[in-house]
Amino acid sequence: MKTHTHILDVALPIEKTRMSVYLELTKPRITLLVLITTLAGFYLGSLGSLNLLLLLHTLIGTALTAGGASALNMVLERDVDSRMRRTKNRPIPSGRLQCEEALLFGIILSASGIFYLTVGVNLFTGLIASLTLYSYLFLYTPLKRTTPFSTLIGAIPGALPPVMGWSAARGEISLGAWVLFSILFLWQLPHFLALAWLYREDYARAGFPMLPVLDPDGERTGRHIALYCLALIPVSLAPTLLGLAGPTYFFGALALGLVFFGFGLSFLIFKSKAFARRLFRTSVIYLPLLLILMMLNKI
Repeated sequence: MKTHTHILDVALPIEKTRMSVYLELTKPRITLLVLITTLAGFYLGSLGSLNLLLLLHTLIGTALTAGGASALNMVLERDVDSRMRRTKNRPIPSGRLQCEEALLFGIILSASGIFYLTVGVNLFTGLIASLTLYSYLFLYTPLKRTTPFSTLIGAIPGALPPVMGWSAARGEISLGAWVLFSILFLWQLPHFLALAWLYREDYARAGFPMLPVLDPDGERTGRHIALYCLALIPVSLAPTLLGLAGPTYFFGALALGLVFFGFGLSFLIFKSKAFARRLFRTSVIYLPLLLILMMLNKI
């Protein structure tokens, strides 16, 4: 009896550690953001009462697809991850997981997610999930190594989750879904450029020609950030103009947009890591506040 107890005491921490490594492959924080934006798209796209069972199926399928995509991304970028300080401790470059294991895990997860969405939600949502997966892995990921314009390409799969949520709720894509797409698309650009400025030495070491790597004085990076933040303001007001959200959202979105733009402008003026960090933190606060406000003031 004591022997069996001893074996269990040893085995359980090992299994728990193994599970945590696989969970790390799914990039939980990014997957959570994907789920939040999918939920917002579903809620805003719903007509009448909210179909909670359909929402649950949508979130499960989306989580599987997003987690699988992240795992496959880590497989494809295992060589450059090993050269970057912020990624060298990921499961594959750290040696905690073999590449083959991560590849199989990613394929199973992403294929299961797309199948689940196709069967449990609708074909259209499954197709959007497939497009998101393909553009993330086979367009954005390889382009990161060759061109600074990869950021624009990468913002496309990042902006599709609310469209998936909308199509899950309605079975179609209408103008409201494209407004949500545009908000997510524009938000990602200053968000990522601020992050890339903070870690530009890392990106340079890995050989990624990101704009902050190619722009030593930060002038072009700052202009791009300020421009995207400014463009986001009128786009974020569109839900009210389209009758998707009420006037409370309009003025709240305007205030949030001006604050976000102010932090973007501050980076353009000072071009320092401190202001890049403030901009990044502001971007992380801005998006959920905007979506919550939109959902609370839905018409």
